[in-house]
Amino acid sequence: MAETGRSDLVVVGAGAAGLYAALTAANAGASVTLISATALAESASYWAQGGLAVSLAADDSPSLHLEDTITAGRGAGRASAARVLCAEANMVLRDLTELGVAWDRDRHGRPALGLEGGHSKRRIVHAGGAATGRRITRALSAKAAESPLITVREDTRVDSLLSDGDHCRGIHISTGESVHARAVIFATGGAAAMWKRTSNPRGTIGRGLVVAHAAGAALADLEMVQFHPTALAMGGDRDGMLVTEAIRGEGAVLVDADGQRFVDELAPRDVVALAIHERLQDTGAESVALDMRSVDPRLFPNVFKSLLECGIDPATELVPVAPAAHYVMGGIQTDLNGQSTLPGLFAVGETACTGLHGANRLASNSLTECFVFGRRAALASLEAMPGRSGPVTVVDCPGPVLPSDATREALWANAGLLRNREGLESLLGDEHPLARLVALSALTREETRGAHRRSDFPDTRADLAGFHSSLLEGQTPAIVRWDPSESDPASISAPQLS
Repeated sequence: MAETGRSDLVVVGAGAAGLYAALTAANAGASVTLISATALAESASYWAQGGLAVSLAADDSPSLHLEDTITAGRGAGRASAARVLCAEANMVLRDLTELGVAWDRDRHGRPALGLEGGHSKRRIVHAGGAATGRRITRALSAKAAESPLITVREDTRVDSLLSDGDHCRGIHISTGESVHARAVIFATGGAAAMWKRTSNPRGTIGRGLVVAHAAGAALADLEMVQFHPTALAMGGDRDGMLVTEAIRGEGAVLVDADGQRFVDELAPRDVVALAIHERLQDTGAESVALDMRSVDPRLFPNVFKSLLECGIDPATELVPVAPAAHYVMGGIQTDLNGQSTLPGLFAVGETACTGLHGANRLASNSLTECFVFGRRAALASLEAMPGRSGPVTVVDCPGPVLPSDATREALWANAGLLRNREGLESLLGDEHPLARLVALSALTREETRGAHRRSDFPDTRADLAGFHSSLLEGQTPAIVRWDPSESDPASISAPQLS
């Protein structure tokens, strides 16, 4: 096992969460190896059109933000995680400003606040309109590249973790090299590109989840997959391109083939996505239309430019849209400091599952989550670093790495907006380990809640409020409750799978 070096901390993933965690640790004096699968500032976060949800307005407060977050989570959100997010959002906004992020301002010089679905107040902060992800990752990437304590490894992929039998001790790279560390933070992104129709970059396939699970970390809530209502529906390379929800906050409306509005455009995403899905099922159409003609193009220059490049002039034409897999609320199960069930392994961003989002992510909470919990994980990892103990070995990780087209089609058909036992059980034989884990989680939750909709269990069960699916390698999946003290005092046995 070739060793390329040692660091206090290894951060895997150079999106918003990973960059911020690396900078936080370096600012605390730790040496950090930052692993990026692409060149810096080319992560999935780079393409994020949404902003940061943070209560700044005179008529807003962290309490109102908390209320909206809990409501959107459909009774499955972890209240303690939501409280942390809403209470610490202002702090990270100030820190990002000091790191060089230039926020959009109103005529009074204050941060301009947008409105998105599920929010009762204007509280979405953007940088460059729909270019928020690009602005933030560029600013943070520049800081990371300048830091003498951060060693950046670009175009590098992690295929396994190192373990001494009790703790995660570093990473193993696909080239055969290893980096030893006293702690590892996974910020490897989500898994929405596992589905055939997606708004995500092609590489967003949840590899970090598979690697962590193989090493002994629990995964949680993989059945909770959010489908964004307004992804471009036109085929080709641009199919699935996100049309940000903020556009609906500025007056865009959804209409069917008859030109009729059929849904409250600013309802939570699970409601809007299902309404579109049902309208398409009823009519046989492949898309509905987003009417953006009343929206000022100057508010969203990148979106208007991208649509024009697709041959659609949103100032004069309707935009064809349909739901696409967008965000997996589940991930590596963590506490409120990003610590997974495997000591020494932390996770942040879409890779992690703190329980914050419950069964339906509130728009723009995810980018705020990257920074709030990225900071917490970085500081906690430095405090929790154990001394070295037994011999370190590479934990084998099952393949294949990439999902086949057949896997992506099967997930779309059988673990999409509507699921049932028969379809989910068909996924248990899929060649890809994550497809099987998603199916196990979805089979375990025998109810409909938020983004998880079972046609064979259409009701929401009151006795499952506050419960989360949990998967440990080699163990039967279970539905467990996480209480505010971070313990799991109760569980419900999983159903028998044929």
